[in-house]
Amino acid sequence: MSPTKALASILGTGSYVPERILGNLELEKMVETSDEWIRTRCGIRERRIARPDEATSDMAAEAGRRALASAGIKPEELDAIVMATITPDVPWPATAVYVQQKIGAPQAFAYDISAACSGLIYAMATATGLISAGLARKVLIIGAEKLSAITDWTDRNTCVLFGDGAGAMVLGLPGEGHDILSLHLGADGSAAGLLYMPAGGTIRPASHETIDQHLHFLKMEGNAVFKFAVRVMEEASEAAIQKAGLTHADVSLFVPHQANIRIIEAAAKRIEVPMERVMVNLDRYGNTSAATIGIALDEAQREGRLKKGDHAVLVAFGGGLTWASAAVRW
Repeated sequence: MSPTKALASILGTGSYVPERILGNLELEKMVETSDEWIRTRCGIRERRIARPDEATSDMAAEAGRRALASAGIKPEELDAIVMATITPDVPWPATAVYVQQKIGAPQAFAYDISAACSGLIYAMATATGLISAGLARKVLIIGAEKLSAITDWTDRNTCVLFGDGAGAMVLGLPGEGHDILSLHLGADGSAAGLLYMPAGGTIRPASHETIDQHLHFLKMEGNAVFKFAVRVMEEASEAAIQKAGLTHADVSLFVPHQANIRIIEAAAKRIEVPMERVMVNLDRYGNTSAATIGIALDEAQREGRLKKGDHAVLVAFGGGLTWASAAVRW
């Protein structure tokens, strides 16, 4: 089989998580839950929470700086910044323009995309398209979230799951770095109501009523999302593997969205990848939405879990409902 032609390449990675650690024992004092229940049902021991004065753009900028350093690229060399987030600094303008200013890349065009937890892989696809079209040669993509700002800390079903952080990559022309071999995206708008924030948009603008009813916090139908996730994580992973011309045995590292350990284990089993070849940091960070893939991939490469010639499969699912996957040759 001839080698798959690369779509673009990853030149460097970076990540950032806030200093404050919120452990399960502290959550026990806030809502009716237990450390044992959270660990056994979700696989989470702790998560990071941003400071009140720490915005999504602050975390994104720091992850971006680290990705640029990893790539050996100066901010002035960037042509574009694509930001994936559902927790922007403000509804508009795009959080990406604040990142542009903070890292010092005034020549780069910048914009946001919203695909929830699938956001960073959607950003990979968007950046790959920009590179393919000749609109950019070097693109900084970032997934960053301050989910603590939209978490209802009185809702024991959701508040135990989420954390804050940012993950980033610098993408360049094919052959310049770690090659992106395939991408796969999908969405099902009929299931949008399973995971969303009800108020704050044009359907339900902010009012005393929406605030009193806690409608500016994320809402999730956990069981339905769980069933969806197990199925789509397998299907999306298979799509990325097949499009790249790989087999299950070729997957050196599986980097799944960090939402629930049971979902991760089920997805890995279905694509026949043993858990020792699965990147898991859910226990330390919880679900950081669009940031999870970037943080996990950056930690994996810094830990030496990817060697030259290895193949990594990235996969995520999120609100929308959306899903996305990618195969990368390191």
